[in-house]
Amino acid sequence: MKYLKEIRILNVDFSGRRALNEEIQEFSNCLGMFGKRDKEKSCFRIFVHLLKDRDCLSSEQLAKRSNLSRATVIHHVSRLMDSGLVTKREKGYFLRFDSLEDLTREIEKDVCSTFRKLREMSKRIDEGMGDRD
Repeated sequence: MKYLKEIRILNVDFSGRRALNEEIQEFSNCLGMFGKRDKEKSCFRIFVHLLKDRDCLSSEQLAKRSNLSRATVIHHVSRLMDSGLVTKREKGYFLRFDSLEDLTREIEKDVCSTFRKLREMSKRIDEGMGDRD
């Protein structure tokens, strides 16, 4: 199952312990999970509440817990759903994975699958270019 349609992986220094929220932010930044336009980190705040609570939360509950408007929550949850990180059940939203480690494994599978396809395509292209002589 593909979780992220587009992913940006940054190689950063993970040495040294940080506060939990800082580590979650760093994890998210390394995977390019949240846009730079989100100056107030609204999407990140919603993600953290879903991650910490592990329950199915309504847009109203998320708005109250993250101190955001319901419209802002719905906007960001829709974006998280489009990326495959969040899904809707009954009258609430929840993360599609049990842990960040599970998410990382799924992303790794997706990346490996994409690179296998790229290798196959590059081989076909290289063979096609060889026929041009």
